[in-house]
Amino acid sequence: QVQLVESGGGLVQAGGSLRLSCTASGRTFSGNAMGWFRQAPGKEREFVAVMNWNGGMTYYADSVKGRFTISRDNAKNMVYLQMNSLKPEDTAIYYCAAHRAGWPYKETALSNAYDYWGQGTEVTVSS
Repeated sequence: QVQLVESGGGLVQAGGSLRLSCTASGRTFSGNAMGWFRQAPGKEREFVAVMNWNGGMTYYADSVKGRFTISRDNAKNMVYLQMNSLKPEDTAIYYCAAHRAGWPYKETALSNAYDYWGQGTEVTVSS
C-alpha cells in the first residue's frame, strides 16, 4: 500500500519556524517530483512548493518564496518543508503530494496532476 505521511506540524508563534516531513512507503518516489500544498480554513487547497525528482529544480508560490525551503532525501524516501518567518496567514493543513512525472512543468499548481497525497499535518501560527 502506497502511503505518504506528513509530520512536524504544530502551534508556533509568528516569526517562528517549523520543519515538516513527509515519509513515503509502499514504493519509491525517487523518479517523481514531490510537492507541498496547503489548505487554510474556509479556503481552497493551494500550491506551496515543488521539487523535481533529483532535487535540482524547485518552484515556490510567491507567498512563501524566501521563507520556505523544500528538500528531499531519495535514499530515505522523504521530503521536507522548512518553514521560517512564519505568519498567521500560513495557518493551514499542509499536504505532501507526489507528481506523476519527474517535473511538473505547467502542472506545478494543478492538484489533479499529483497522483498520491498524504493526510496532512496541521500548522497553526499565532499572532
